[in-house]
Amino acid sequence: MFSPEQENISPSSTSSSKVPVKYGELMVLGYNGSLPNGDRGRRKSRFSLSKRPKANGVKPSTVHAACTAQAAKAISNKDQHSISYTLSRGQTVVVEYTHDNNTDMFQIGRSTESPIDFVVTDTVAGSQSNSDTQSVQSTISRFACRVMCQRTPPYTARIYAAGFDSSKNIFLGEKAAKWKTCDGQMDGLTTNGVLVMHPRHGFTEDSKPGVWREISVCGNVFTLRETRSAQQRGKMVEAESQELVDGSLIDLCGATLLWRTAEGLSRTPTIKHLEALRQEINAARPQCPVGFNTLAFPSMRHRLDRDRDRECPMCRATGPYVPLWLGCEASFYLDTAPPTHAFSPCGHVCSEKTAVFWSQIPLPHGTHTFHASCPFCAQQLSGEQGYVRLIFQGPLD
Repeated sequence: MFSPEQENISPSSTSSSKVPVKYGELMVLGYNGSLPNGDRGRRKSRFSLSKRPKANGVKPSTVHAACTAQAAKAISNKDQHSISYTLSRGQTVVVEYTHDNNTDMFQIGRSTESPIDFVVTDTVAGSQSNSDTQSVQSTISRFACRVMCQRTPPYTARIYAAGFDSSKNIFLGEKAAKWKTCDGQMDGLTTNGVLVMHPRHGFTEDSKPGVWREISVCGNVFTLRETRSAQQRGKMVEAESQELVDGSLIDLCGATLLWRTAEGLSRTPTIKHLEALRQEINAARPQCPVGFNTLAFPSMRHRLDRDRDRECPMCRATGPYVPLWLGCEASFYLDTAPPTHAFSPCGHVCSEKTAVFWSQIPLPHGTHTFHASCPFCAQQLSGEQGYVRLIFQGPLD
């Protein structure tokens, strides 16, 4: 959970202090400020990527055929990063990776092994506790992807499919999509793939949805496969890059992450600002225009019971009633405007432009479908727009 005193820091603001340069943060969609039972260790709802004391990035160097002694040495050497591409039972190509002083590497996946910096598990829509997610058979890779950040301005972050395991190896088996490139290098895709969408016009009030693409092990960009795990890759999109921009979405087939740059975070509302907006609304004593009862938004730390069946005072039909509660993951907001709209049917409240943006984003669901979801709880949106405008009436006295 956030501290009310938390402020957002841009890279430039840290250059003169001992605080490490912040590259950006990754947030898991579907969590309203923290995991249901709280953030613990490397398993949390958001992960900050900051400059490491010493560079740990790697870059490709030598390519070996697996039958050679050098290839066998590269695989068995636990101090040597490598990627193995199994072409057939008798043919494997091993690519050695060497240290890169110019980049920091951060790894994301389901595994709790030490090479994983950010442990991510499957997001279950509307889950109220961590146990809700544990019964789901995961489709997220144990070593799903890696992000490489340049250690010098402008601190560019690039994403690659697959992460190195405890032996510093990546293995692409016989069934994985893989190929030799025109320059003699190897490349491939992971089983369920790593998808990325860059919003048009950045993550601002003018943001529009981009196009979902797949990122390869070497960071090349492709159109989506026919199905998530098909062996036939999509077409290469040479005009597009694996560079993450403010607002880029990363889907790991089971969880979707939002990338916010440090500069972008400095423009988002702070927790203090959202709390001030909540108190301002409550101070105005808004009333329901039907029942004339005074409404109040609960504290952002307060959890409410949900999905109660009640009779609608207007049409008399019985159906689910959900409380309105403020979205308190500030990084999901596009602006600092007042919370005037609510996602349907979950009831999370945010600014109008934030509601409009997320209602237009087709998020991957499962292995073959896409639909818009509330960023605060991952529940699929319903209705004509996926959100409603809140209509309050002032007190009659």
